[in-house]
Order: sequence, then C-alpha cells, then structure tokens
Amino acid sequence: MTPMSHIPNTEQARFNMIEQQIRPWEVLDQAVLSLLAIVKREDFVPPAYKSLAFVDMEIPLPATDGAVEYMLAPKVEARLLQELSVEKHETVLEIGAGSGYMAALLAHKGRHVVALEIHPELAQLASNNLRHAGVFNADVRCANGAAMQSVEGPFDAVVLSGSVASVPPSLLAQLKVGGRLAAVVGQEPIMRAMRITRVGERDYRSVALFDTVAPRLHGFDEPTRFCF
Repeated sequence: MTPMSHIPNTEQARFNMIEQQIRPWEVLDQAVLSLLAIVKREDFVPPAYKSLAFVDMEIPLPATDGAVEYMLAPKVEARLLQELSVEKHETVLEIGAGSGYMAALLAHKGRHVVALEIHPELAQLASNNLRHAGVFNADVRCANGAAMQSVEGPFDAVVLSGSVASVPPSLLAQLKVGGRLAAVVGQEPIMRAMRITRVGERDYRSVALFDTVAPRLHGFDEPTRFCF
C-alpha cells in the first residue's frame, strides 16, 4: 500500500510557514515571530485561496473593476515588519491595505494604524477582517495612497504593501523626524526592499534591506518609457 502524505492541520501549517519560510529569511525578532503565530493569516485570505494561506507566494485580491491587488508573500511581510521596528507608542501609515493582514500585525505592535486602500471593496474587506479579528486600533480608508489626501500625519512609520517604481516625496513628508518608511522599490526583474529614515527636516537616510520582487501598488506613477 502506498503511504499517504500527512496533511498538516492549520497550526502545523502555520508553524511550518514560520520555521521553514520566515525564520530562514533572517526574521529572528522573537516578538515578530510570536505575532505571526498569534494573528491568524488564514482569516485574512479570500475563501477561494484559503488553502494557500501559508504558502510562499503572493495571494490575489481581485477587485470589481478588474484590477488585482495582492497579499505579499509571508516572508516579505514578516521581514518588512521586522525592519520597521514599530513600538507601542507609535502611529503607522500603511499604503495598500489589501485584506487587512499587515494592518493587523502593525496594530498589535503600534498604538494606531491608518491603512489606505484604493479599491472600495477591498477597503471594506480589510475593515471587516480587522473587526472580525478584534483589531480596533486600525482604521481603513478608501483613498489613493499616492495622492495623500485627508491623512493626518506625520507618522512614526510608513509601509507600502506592494512595490513602486520610486517613493514619492509626498510619502516621505509623512514621516516624523526619526520615522521609518519601508517599501519595495524598482523595476522587474530588479527590485529592492528599502528602509528610509527621516533624520532631519530635509534629510533622509536610505538602507537597502534585501532583493525581492513584489506586485505593483495601483495609483503610483511609472517612469516614462522612451521609444527611439
């Protein structure tokens, strides 16, 4: 008789995600690892993709206008969370709320989270998911994060849950002095996660964190392509 593969239960799958995907990606902050074990990622995944909740991949979040946003791969979310080093007294701005999962993680670490989502139905999804998870210190707003309209800043930390060609000055202006912004920046096939710290009123320090590729956030400008 051919032995059948053991199908792990949800908690085993979560444990495997943390130990086999996330920890090997230099996510060693125990507070972050513990948070990933507590916040139930599967509750933020659309029903059609529940079986992929702990898989090393981006998960599609279709919008009714035909656009598709994505939950970032678990290891990328975890690494960005670690690199931001959010503390309990800090306020955070997220661009690209998606399903609300990153906002939930940030809300557990910080005092308050404002998450912007350009697609109305995804903004509602994220808000519903956060309330269902008992997260009440995160507000989801339907807005274009590239436009930065009606957002009360500045913030201690900003995270972009998707890639951009470049970080617009309007987002950097949302940082307090000492504040940090984490984003995946560049063009395929070369993108890089960056942490930008505001060290003065007009001064910023950038650190390259790791190479990766992430789906684009909608609403941000792309560089002009010249044809010769």
